[in-house]
Amino acid sequence: MPQMNMVQAINDALRFEMRRDSRVLCLGEDIGKVGGVFRVTQGLHEEFGDDRVIDTPLSEGGIIGAAIGMALYGLVPVPEIQFGDFIFPAYDQIVSELAKYRYRSGGEYPAKMVIRTPVGGGIRGGHYHSQSPESQFIHVAGLKVVCPATPADAKGLLLASIRDPDPVLFFEPKRVYRAAKGEVPEGDYTVPLGKAALSREGEHVTIIAWGAMLYEALDAAQKASEQGVECDVLDLRTLWPLDIDAIVASVKKTGRVVVVHEAPKSCGLGGEIVSLINEKAFLHLEAPPKRVTGFDTPFPYTLENEYLPLSHRILPAVLETARY
Repeated sequence: MPQMNMVQAINDALRFEMRRDSRVLCLGEDIGKVGGVFRVTQGLHEEFGDDRVIDTPLSEGGIIGAAIGMALYGLVPVPEIQFGDFIFPAYDQIVSELAKYRYRSGGEYPAKMVIRTPVGGGIRGGHYHSQSPESQFIHVAGLKVVCPATPADAKGLLLASIRDPDPVLFFEPKRVYRAAKGEVPEGDYTVPLGKAALSREGEHVTIIAWGAMLYEALDAAQKASEQGVECDVLDLRTLWPLDIDAIVASVKKTGRVVVVHEAPKSCGLGGEIVSLINEKAFLHLEAPPKRVTGFDTPFPYTLENEYLPLSHRILPAVLETARY
C-alpha cells in the first residue's frame, strides 16, 4: 500500500474518479496548468484537457454559479475555491441556490457537486487565509460538510462525496496537506459520510476534534496519559451530518468531554455538539463539557500559535475535566 500525503491522496481520488466517470470535471482559479496554489490538481490538466480541468477567472461567485449550472444539466463538477476565506463571494449561490435545488424540485434536480477548499491556520496566512468557516454552512439545510484529517480518509471521503446525491463542502486542512502522511489504498474505496473514527481509546475523557486539530488532540491525549488520564479521541471526519451515535457512545463511556476546533468559540460547531450531548447523554456526564477553540477575534498573523487550540491549550482542559 503506497505512502501518500494529503495532497497526493486528494489528487489520486480526483484522477481515479475522473477516469471512472466522464461526467466529473474540475474548475477553479489556477487549477489547470499550474495545478492549484497547493498543487492538489497537478497533472490533471495534462491528462484530461481543457474541457474537464477548467481554469476560471478570479470570481468565486462565477465559479460556483457555473458549477451549479453544470450540475443541473447532469455533470458532476468539483469546483475549487483557492482558500476557504474566499468562499464568501459565492455564499449566496451556495446557500440560496445550491443547497435548495434538490428540495425545491422534489428531487428532480439534485445539483450534485463537491466544493473543495483549503481551510484553517498553521501556515502563517493571516486573517484572510486562515479561517475555518464550517459552522456557517452546517447551519444551512441541504448541505453536507466534510473535513478529513488523514490521507486515507481524504481519498475515501472525497470519492464518497463526489458520488453522494447532495452537494458537499469538502474542507481540506492545509496545515497538514503535506505534514500528514500514511498508507492510502490504491484504486477504488470510499469512507462513508456521517461516520466518525475513534483514533485513540481511553476511559476517562472524550476529546472530539477534526482536521488538523486531530493531531493536536492526539498529542494532548498522549501527554494526559503520562499523567494517568486516558482519552478517547474521536475524529468526526464528517461535520454534518454528525455521527451523534459515536459521540454519545464515547461520552457514555467516559462521562467527560472536550471539543476542539479552530473556528471562533461563539456559535461554532462545538456549541452544537455540547448541546446535543446534553440532550442525549446528560445523565452520563460527570463534568461540564469544555470547548477549546479559536478566539472571537479575526485570525491573527503574529499570534497564530496563541490563537490556535494547540496541544498546550487542550491538555489543561483535559486534566481539569478529568479531575472535576
